[in-house]
Amino acid sequence: MSAYIVVRVNMSNPIAYGQYMRHTPRLINRFGGRFIVRGGELEMLEGEEETVRLAVIEFPSMDDAKRFYRSEEYQAVKHLREGAGEVQSYAIDGYAKEEWDSALEASKSLSL
Repeated sequence: MSAYIVVRVNMSNPIAYGQYMRHTPRLINRFGGRFIVRGGELEMLEGEEETVRLAVIEFPSMDDAKRFYRSEEYQAVKHLREGAGEVQSYAIDGYAKEEWDSALEASKSLSL
């Protein structure tokens, strides 16, 4: 099952963060990952407005996501973003199609 790394950045130094960002695609690819979301237009739909940048990276499995994050190569590049802002990173399992199908079917019989 796919897994994802979700990154939330409250950026204070775009130049430093840009140096870090230039290195990440090749490392992510090395561990079988790819960006699903990388910056782009962000519209706040609920909650308090913030200036943040979001990224979602898909990996074949949770093990692959963790191996990427804990790899010597990534740890060597990660220091480039120091002082670039506050960063929060999460690894999360994907939602299997079978689970979605089951939840969807169960919700069809509900009413408000």
